[in-house]
Amino acid sequence: MDRQLDGRTVFITGSGGVLGSTYVRRMLAGGARVVATDLEGARADGLMERHGNDPNFAFYHMDVGDEAQVTEIFKRVMADGWNPNVVLNNAAITGEMLMGAGKPFPDFADTSVADFERTLRTNLTGAFMVARQMDRDIVGKWPCTLINVASMYALNGAHHPIYDGMPFKNFSAYGVSKAGIHGLTVWLAGYWARRDATVNTIAPGAVFNGHSEEFQRRVGELIMQNRMAQPDEIADVMLFLASAQAGHMTGQMVNVDGGFSAW
Repeated sequence: MDRQLDGRTVFITGSGGVLGSTYVRRMLAGGARVVATDLEGARADGLMERHGNDPNFAFYHMDVGDEAQVTEIFKRVMADGWNPNVVLNNAAITGEMLMGAGKPFPDFADTSVADFERTLRTNLTGAFMVARQMDRDIVGKWPCTLINVASMYALNGAHHPIYDGMPFKNFSAYGVSKAGIHGLTVWLAGYWARRDATVNTIAPGAVFNGHSEEFQRRVGELIMQNRMAQPDEIADVMLFLASAQAGHMTGQMVNVDGGFSAW
C-alpha cells in the first residue's frame, strides 16, 4: 500500500545494515519521517550519502549498549522536533557483522564471558534500554508502537552443520539474546496496553546478503520455500507492523522465514 506510513515518525536502531537500511528506504517511500541511528563508520556514512538531503530523514550516532547515549539521543531527537510514534529495536551483533570486523568464531567451550555478555549488552540489554526510554519519554503521551527484531533462531535451534567451512558461524549469545527479545515483547505488551501502546516481535528468517551459493543451498534445504529471503520481503512485513493496519496486534511474534519455523 503506497504511503501507508503517512503521519508516522519512525525511530530505528541499527539502521545501517542490510535490513536496517532497507527499512529506512522503504519507510521513507511509505510516507514516514525516519530517525535513523547507528554506530559511527561506513554504514552510517552510507545512510547519510543516500538520504541526508531528504527533509524527512534524520541521523544520530548511537550505541544502543551505552546507557547514557540512549538517554541523550532520545532527548535530542525530541528536542529537534521529531516525536517518534514507532520505534524499531533492530540493532544487533550478528555473525555476518563479526565476520566483517574480522572477529573469530570460537568453539562454545572457548567462548569468553566477555564476548557473550557484550552480545547480550547490544542485542538484549540495548533493546531494554531503548524500550525504557520510550516508557519515560513517549508511552502515554501519544499512541505508539514498538517492534522488536528477533530471528528465526529465537525459538528454534540453530542447524550447526550448515555453517561448516563457512567464514561465519551461529553463536550461542545470538540465539539467547533473540529469545529474550520476545520475552521483552510479551512483558511490555501487557504493561503498556492501557497506555495506548502496542509491542510486537518480527522474526526474520535467513536473509540474503551476498552469501555463497553453497550456503544458500544448505540453508534453503531447511526452508519450505527452498530459498533465503530478499531484504525487501522482510521490510514488507515490517511496514505493515509499523502502520495503522496493525493497530489491533500486540504481544505477537510474526515469523517471516519462508516456512522454516513451520516444519
